[in-house]
Amino acid sequence: MQTRCALVGMPGSGKSTVGRQLARRLGLPFVDLDQRLEQRLGTSIRDYFDQHGEAAFRDHEAALLAELAAQPGGMVLSTGGGAVLREDNRATLRRGFPHVMYLRASPDEIFKRIKHDRTRPLLQVDDPLARLRDLYRARDPLYREAAHYVIETGRPTVHTLVNMIMMQLEMAAPGDPV
Repeated sequence: MQTRCALVGMPGSGKSTVGRQLARRLGLPFVDLDQRLEQRLGTSIRDYFDQHGEAAFRDHEAALLAELAAQPGGMVLSTGGGAVLREDNRATLRRGFPHVMYLRASPDEIFKRIKHDRTRPLLQVDDPLARLRDLYRARDPLYREAAHYVIETGRPTVHTLVNMIMMQLEMAAPGDPV
């Protein structure tokens, strides 16, 4: 099966967790964009941000995303939360992945999930919930622009979310590469 699926959404929306399970279910390779970037950069994203700034990080992110989008064969890709900030990245996602899923979660839901996570550089601020709300307001339209489907992640379990995505893939128009 040559399914090419990318997951976009806010930090903490479940992209990596759901993506891993979805890839297992589809029998496809799972690629975590942030994890690949850390391997390529030789340091954590947080440390890279601190040393080189967000713009330099986004340059590396865009280059790797373009490489992955150009690779043949099936895969499930989990993007970083900010991958949609650049218009070129949104176009690359839509062009390189016939199934882009926006895992939509409210800032309050995300905050409950990640309030103790110290590895997320954009949330290392005095009021992370306010920061999440600001990020959500700015990014929600970008996720929607990049995505073919919006999957609400409020209460469902990971298993249920994977089933919801599988149903979307199965309902894809005949002739679409599933």
